[in-house]
Amino acid sequence: MKVAVTGGAGFIGSHIVELLTAEGHEPVVIDNFSTGRRANVPSGVRLHEIDVSSSGLEDVFRRERFDSVIHQAAQVKVPESIRNPYADARSNILGSVNVLACCRTFAVKKLVYASSCAVYGDPGDVSIEESVSVHPLSFYGLSKNVPEHYMKLFGELCGLSYTILRYANVYGPRQSSGGEGGVVSIFAERLIGGEAPAIYGTGNQVRDFVYVKDVAKANVLALADTGSHVLNIGRNERTSINELFALMASLNGTPVVPRYLPPREGDIEFSRLDNTAARRVLGWKPAYDLEDGLKETLDYFRSRISP
Repeated sequence: MKVAVTGGAGFIGSHIVELLTAEGHEPVVIDNFSTGRRANVPSGVRLHEIDVSSSGLEDVFRRERFDSVIHQAAQVKVPESIRNPYADARSNILGSVNVLACCRTFAVKKLVYASSCAVYGDPGDVSIEESVSVHPLSFYGLSKNVPEHYMKLFGELCGLSYTILRYANVYGPRQSSGGEGGVVSIFAERLIGGEAPAIYGTGNQVRDFVYVKDVAKANVLALADTGSHVLNIGRNERTSINELFALMASLNGTPVVPRYLPPREGDIEFSRLDNTAARRVLGWKPAYDLEDGLKETLDYFRSRISP
C-alpha cells in the first residue's frame, strides 16, 4: 500500500514511516521541515518538501496516486497557538482541509488523522470517553477539532473513509522540547544536563502519557479500519507532572529539585483517555508501560547530549 505521511519527518510521523516500511508498505513523506528533520526520514523513502496548506500539494497527489494518507502535519504548541492563532489555524485547519480536498480529488481510500486530547478541554479527573463533549481551552485544541468536522462531512458527501485518533500526551525518541507532550523531552534534557527543570503550576496536573511506538502502531492498524471512527489513543493511566518528574529523576539517578513557575494559559488540569474503543475497533493496546518508555527515551537523549 502506498501511504502518504504528512509530517513524516517529524517526531511521531517518522516512527510511523519506519513501521510502515517494516510492515511492507510504501510510505511517502510530505513535510515542510518547520519542525521535522531530514535525518528522521529513512534512506530510500521518497520525500516531498512542501507545506500541506500549499496549492502545490495537489501536484504531489496527482503524481503519487496514494492509496491512503496518514495526516500528522500540524502546529502542536499550545502557547504558540495562543500567541498566533492565525498561523495555528492556517497549519491545522486550512492545511487539513487541503489534504482532504486532495483525498477527494484523487480517490484516496483511507485517511487517518492525528487529533488530540486537547479537544476535550478539562472535563475533570475522569477517564474520558469519545462521547464526552469537546470544549477546547486553547486555539490549538480548537484547531485540532475543527478538521474532525470537515472529515465527517467529507465522509458523508464524498464517501471518504477516515479514522480520527485523539492522542493522549505522546512522548519518546526524537521529540523536541515543545508541543503537547514536550514535558518529557524537556525533563530529559535538563536532567541529563544536571539542570533543574521548570514545572508550571503545582505539578499536580494529571496527564496520560503514551509511548510514540504505540501511537505509530495505532496509525498503521487504522489503515485497515474499513469504517469511520473517532478513537482515543492513550494508556488511561493517571500520572501527575510531579510523579513524572520523580520517576524520571530516579531512572536517571539525578538528585535535582525542580523550579515551580506560574501556570500557563491554556494548560489543562486533568487529561486521561479511555482506550476501550481503540482496543475493540483496531485490536490495539499499548505495549509499553511508562517506566519502560521513559527508559528508552532517556537512553535516546543521553546518546544525543553526551559528548
